[in-house]
Amino acid sequence: MQAAAARRLPRSLAARNAIAGASRVVSASFGSVRSMQSSAQLAQTDRDTITRLLYSIGTKREVERYLRIFSASSHPGQPAKFAVIKIGGAVLDQLDDLALSLSFLYRVGLYPVVLHGAGPQLNEILEAEGVTPDYIDGIRITDAKTLQIARRVFAEENLRLVTALEKLGTRARPIVTGVFTADYLDREKYGLVGKITRVDKRPIEAAITAGALPILTSLAWSNEGQLLNVNADVAAGELAKELEPLKIVYLNDKGGLYHGVTGQKLDVINMDEEYDSLMKESWVKYGTKLKLREIKELLDHLPRTSSVAIISADSLQKELFTDSGAGTLIRRGYKLFKHSSVDAVGPDRLRQVIHDRDPDVISGNQSVAGVLNDLKQTPYTIYGDEPFDVVAIVSHPEGEVPIMTKLLPSRNGILNSVVDNVFNAIKKDYRKLFWTARADDENRAWHFERADGSFTRAGRSLFWYGIQDVKEVEAVIKGFEDNKRLERAYLPVGPSPPPHRAPAAPVAARGYHTLARRPSLASGSQAGIHTGTARGYATAAPASEQKRVALIGARGFTGQALVSLLNTHPSLNLTHVSSRELAGTQLQGYTKEEVTYSNLSPAELKKMEENGEVDAWVMALPNGVCKPFVDALDSVQGKSVVVDLSADYRFEGEGGWTYGLPELYSREKIRQSKRISNPGCYATSTQLILAPLLPYLDPTAPPTVFGMSGYSGAGTKAGQVDAEGRPTTVPKVTPQSLGGGVKPYSVTDHIHEREAAFHLSHLFPDSKRVGDANRNPDFSLAFTPNVAPWFSGIISVCSAPLKDKMRASEIKSLYEHKYDGESLVSIQNEVVELDQIEGKHGWKVGGIQVHSSGKRVVITAGLDNLLKGAATQCLQNLNLALGLDEYAGIPVPGHDHTEDGA
Repeated sequence: MQAAAARRLPRSLAARNAIAGASRVVSASFGSVRSMQSSAQLAQTDRDTITRLLYSIGTKREVERYLRIFSASSHPGQPAKFAVIKIGGAVLDQLDDLALSLSFLYRVGLYPVVLHGAGPQLNEILEAEGVTPDYIDGIRITDAKTLQIARRVFAEENLRLVTALEKLGTRARPIVTGVFTADYLDREKYGLVGKITRVDKRPIEAAITAGALPILTSLAWSNEGQLLNVNADVAAGELAKELEPLKIVYLNDKGGLYHGVTGQKLDVINMDEEYDSLMKESWVKYGTKLKLREIKELLDHLPRTSSVAIISADSLQKELFTDSGAGTLIRRGYKLFKHSSVDAVGPDRLRQVIHDRDPDVISGNQSVAGVLNDLKQTPYTIYGDEPFDVVAIVSHPEGEVPIMTKLLPSRNGILNSVVDNVFNAIKKDYRKLFWTARADDENRAWHFERADGSFTRAGRSLFWYGIQDVKEVEAVIKGFEDNKRLERAYLPVGPSPPPHRAPAAPVAARGYHTLARRPSLASGSQAGIHTGTARGYATAAPASEQKRVALIGARGFTGQALVSLLNTHPSLNLTHVSSRELAGTQLQGYTKEEVTYSNLSPAELKKMEENGEVDAWVMALPNGVCKPFVDALDSVQGKSVVVDLSADYRFEGEGGWTYGLPELYSREKIRQSKRISNPGCYATSTQLILAPLLPYLDPTAPPTVFGMSGYSGAGTKAGQVDAEGRPTTVPKVTPQSLGGGVKPYSVTDHIHEREAAFHLSHLFPDSKRVGDANRNPDFSLAFTPNVAPWFSGIISVCSAPLKDKMRASEIKSLYEHKYDGESLVSIQNEVVELDQIEGKHGWKVGGIQVHSSGKRVVITAGLDNLLKGAATQCLQNLNLALGLDEYAGIPVPGHDHTEDGA
């Protein structure tokens, strides 16, 4: 039964369960075995057992290669060269997973240096003792009382982790202080906060030499003997600069870095190639920008062999010991080159790479001179990175499909995934490509993952991407055979081996660049030709029916955000985009297929509706402009769905329109509707704040909401062009025009004030009121909007008089009950800040505080005005109305996507 259950589990989960069981068995039997076996023999047995279990999360070659590299990184003179692992305070609450992951490394003979924070735990105790946590520039203000509590919390959390490790039979040594020396960062501004001036690695190396994992905190002593608090991320960085380890691992509860618009996890970031462009992205703001800047500064101080990984505790093994990884890998990388001649590359260096790495040369089947002579037969391009960690050669005769004839990576090129960077550069140049690999290639799994199809025979594989049609593949291969462009052994000619002898399918390898990793397909392999979306040997499930979406008014920021979401949606294809100013230009940011802007009239929409060309229309037009287009569609009485992002139909409940705020109003009604009005951004946040409070509000005093929105909410200027005369998007309001300040506008009778009050009035349960049994026409609220000098994100501050005394904990429980199970709603203790909501797809509420009278509550909340305030909510409504999963295409935990010291 247990074996059968394990087989039903996902591969990595089954492996973790097996490793956990092995660790506990080894731990429990340690004492009894000691009398029969030396500790050295026991350690080797332990290591062999865990290593074999590792094969279930990666190939044997992958695991053994990484074990070999990591084990060789340290030696008796420098025992701390493997890894520095920084553990976020939130991860300490996942103690079992954390201890198991660290114990696993210990049991395969690896000794990471572990440093942990304790921010959430410290905040909880401070609040319980009446101390409000305070920050400046993200740095905790630390007075004597805060430091006293912090010292106690750090010691307790350190002991908890050490104890958990010891229970698993893993020796661990607590090192609460003694490693870091610091000066005051700025005593007047931050208090007892330190800036590290020296790292003493002797306690760390002594622990490892004694066979124990060193477990550190970030507390430091000044030269005068004053204890100082140091940010744990900063301490981990200074520690890494001193030790120069192969890996610097940041464990957090998110498991990686995420794209701020699509919400997809960033797989790999190559700093030398991507840092400048990444920092210019509109979604890279505040905490994300600071984190990237700190990591770049850290890596600039370290050897190029060092890399940073951001990962969750339960995926640590998969990140370290497989090519696919599991979190976000960040490395320096090198600038890439491509040249069309050997002389431009450097003949001597190229000869040496071919001599040392080409398997055909090493086996004696080919000579270096022969390889170079073959290059002269067709036009070619040589790709690589500056230190030649990876060299690839692509043959591309005019009018023929290119072949990557050589791919020659070094160990560093594989370990640091430079091979992915080079391959990605090749993909940018060629829409179609064929290449080969031998069965004894230790990185063979990498090739399968990057191919759309493959053919394997007699231990040799031919791979390709960019061709899905089998007949086209056959025609290309016949051309290769006729022109003798590929060795015959790689071509599908002659008999193939029977399926039961075909090699087992390899696991996925790490994706390339800052794109999210491809979803895995069901494994399976046999000889012959196969095509698919990710691996040629895989069998893919049939795709769900694709729905066609037309976007009318795609020029603005909201339209751009919606395009980004549709670009990764599994079931919605953007087939038409309409913009008067952009007509004739190509849509940017949409890669499923080429789409060109048109300028559709109401009459053209009517004709398209009659022909059934579109399943859903999204109206992203200014207020007051939408009606002629909707009337044209209504005149046909077609079957398509319309979602209007303007305010034109938000008060049309009786006119066949449904108000689309799924968290508050009927999801079933949205599913059955063909006309949906998307709520306003301010109105969405205001309603979500007030809805749980409605029965408890003072009926004589309306609640007030103060809203601050990024300047993208003010819209864009029409008719703007760039320096080359092309249409461009320019905001109406800029940070410069605001002078860095906040500007109130429409301070009375804002349309979102009326919208929020109108719809909230339907949520009152008192049927005795005048009018609709479920409506309180007397309900009102006061709303004041402000535009702020950041790009996107709304912060709402609500002050609501209560009819009876209440406690903050009681009010928080109202929100927890009201929004239980809502995937896009999160509730926290702290005040909501901009970096928590900008670029995020949900709504966040927190900072609930009650006035000393007990009869007025202040609540903070926030959302991104372009996402949950517009595009993300639109996608929820589209999904519901089209019969799809509500969260399809939206990065939500539990729906194949995901959204963190002292």
